[in-house]
Amino acid sequence: MPFAFPDPVGSVLNAALDGVALRQRVTADNIANVDTPGYRASSVDFETSLRAAISAGDPASASPVEFLATDTPVGANGNNVDLRKETLSAVQSQFQYQMLTRATTDRFALIKTAAGVA
Repeated sequence: MPFAFPDPVGSVLNAALDGVALRQRVTADNIANVDTPGYRASSVDFETSLRAAISAGDPASASPVEFLATDTPVGANGNNVDLRKETLSAVQSQFQYQMLTRATTDRFALIKTAAGVA
């Protein structure tokens, strides 16, 4: 969801929140398929696109997300989900999302203060 006052910081926060939320969904799919024969785990890379968009001075263009096949070795049933790796990714994504939502909340509080709204 775009911010009401589009600006570079808001665009970066928005793109990062979207990327982390997508990573959480992909990780959940991987965990849900830990015992599915032939399932191949995937991961999400939004940081590369976000970094490039920030460097180019257009953070709003950071929407592309790259789905990557994981390099985890394939087991006997053709499945390559590593539950430990996926659990760590889920916890890391949760912390990232909490940090980003806190930054967004603090940012809106600062805007309200600057605007003189109590």
